[in-house]
Amino acid sequence: MNTTIFKKGTTLGDILQFIIKHNTIFIFLLLVIFSALISDVFFTETNLSNLLKQVSGIGIVSIAMLLVILTGGIDLSVGSIVALLAVTFAILINVVILPVAIVLILAIGFGLGSVSGYLVAYQKMAPFIATLALMTIARGLGFIYSKGSPVTFDSDGGVFMSDFANNSTLLVPNIAIVFFIIVALAAVMLRYNVFGRLIIAMGSNEEASRLSGIRVNKYKFLVYAISGSLAALAAIITASRTNLGSPNMGVSWELDAIAAVVIGGASLNGGKGTAINTLMGVLILGLIGNILNLLNVPSYPQQVVKGVIIILAVLFQKFENKK
Repeated sequence: MNTTIFKKGTTLGDILQFIIKHNTIFIFLLLVIFSALISDVFFTETNLSNLLKQVSGIGIVSIAMLLVILTGGIDLSVGSIVALLAVTFAILINVVILPVAIVLILAIGFGLGSVSGYLVAYQKMAPFIATLALMTIARGLGFIYSKGSPVTFDSDGGVFMSDFANNSTLLVPNIAIVFFIIVALAAVMLRYNVFGRLIIAMGSNEEASRLSGIRVNKYKFLVYAISGSLAALAAIITASRTNLGSPNMGVSWELDAIAAVVIGGASLNGGKGTAINTLMGVLILGLIGNILNLLNVPSYPQQVVKGVIIILAVLFQKFENKK
């Protein structure tokens, strides 16, 4: 059996096309090589573990953003929902048993996402406006409930969650395993499940989907509700990792999530994107941040770099579409 990547007679143009088609993988590999060359610390267990822990929360939020973007929408509220629910989780875990706290947070996340879903799907409000409003409200509520200060875990349930979030299984951080499971579930859903296929169909052509009998409003509503639930899960693991809930958590996460999704090749117009490529986008962003940290670059210039990356990724998409 022929297992070679390129067939006999493959031209340089064919190789370039292959690289362009799988650009996220090649960018990721180049960044790994570059990281290893600039620092002996990169391949240490501590650094790789920290890298995976750092991207896990934003990674889950990025999967949420992917689902929304696939429908042709956008969710600017995810970062603020993380902050609000991290604070709420820290409060709840100190007064109720752990399973109840987790279920309540996931339910609240579903509810918050449902608000955006209702406004977008049934009230025909622009996703940008609806989720921007919820972003402001959620962030404000986070500051109100916490009185502007972090809320620390102070219970056996809090100790358990902190231990879980900061420990590893077979050298892989537990919260990274949670993230990878979410990626796998999203990948299977989008490829093999009817709901996933409907999401992509809606994003490709909403009117055609409506005319074919798809209940567009219902599924669009559900996508935003799921986005809220995933933001809630991200809040739980982020708060557990730091042993507290802070109203300042999740700042600019919506932008990082959009960047990860776009770097992964998803179209902001909807209908195109995969969970695996979004995973690659998350890892690429994480690697860039890790490289800048290893080079002792301050945090503010890192935001500039992320902005430039988003612009380049969108321009690359336009170039691909023209071809």
